Amino acid sequence: MEYYEKRMRMVENLVYFGYLRSEKVINAMKSVPRHLFVPPNLVDEAYEDRPLPIGEGQTISAPHMVAMMCEELELESDHKVLEVGGGSGYHACVISMIAEEVIAIERIEELARKAEENIKKAGCGKVKIVIGDGTRGYPDESPYDRILVTAGAPSVPPPLIEQLKMGGILIIPVGGRYSQNLIKIRKISKEKIEKENLGGVAFVPLIGEYGW
Repeated sequence: MEYYEKRMRMVENLVYFGYLRSEKVINAMKSVPRHLFVPPNLVDEAYEDRPLPIGEGQTISAPHMVAMMCEELELESDHKVLEVGGGSGYHACVISMIAEEVIAIERIEELARKAEENIKKAGCGKVKIVIGDGTRGYPDESPYDRILVTAGAPSVPPPLIEQLKMGGILIIPVGGRYSQNLIKIRKISKEKIEKENLGGVAFVPLIGEYGW
């Protein structure tokens, strides 16, 4: 009950500050117990609006960033979504409350296994965790309606554009190793994309062939 009340208060604050706008994303964030996705020693801090360390130099994103990215993805119930940087599994789990299918690719095997455990505990049945270089995407299941990247890239990896459906949306932090701009890309045609800068963010570096 204590965690439930903290979660409801977290969601109320995210609505108040304008990060949460749509009923479906509000309900998704109400549904997923964030405290199941953080290390045991940080459980009491799970509903604070800040990133938390999850091991291996990685973090679980702040709730406001998860909310913002989910809203900007314009998720629908029939979407197949690729998440690059599975981390704790929390963000993928939130998305799975709206989308039909979520594939999260994580390069660090230990984190991927932990994410699978977290997802099972939270009851997010529509999430598949894959181990690999997320900068290459995951062609086996492409194309995707939506792709999100939860680590900062020096530039947009070409495979992610290729694996996005026409009309699809890609959200990715682009810039330096420690600070970036959150870029929203809409694929208009094979040759044309539209970009929108959603503002400054700070993510851990995206490591891989098309990353750092």
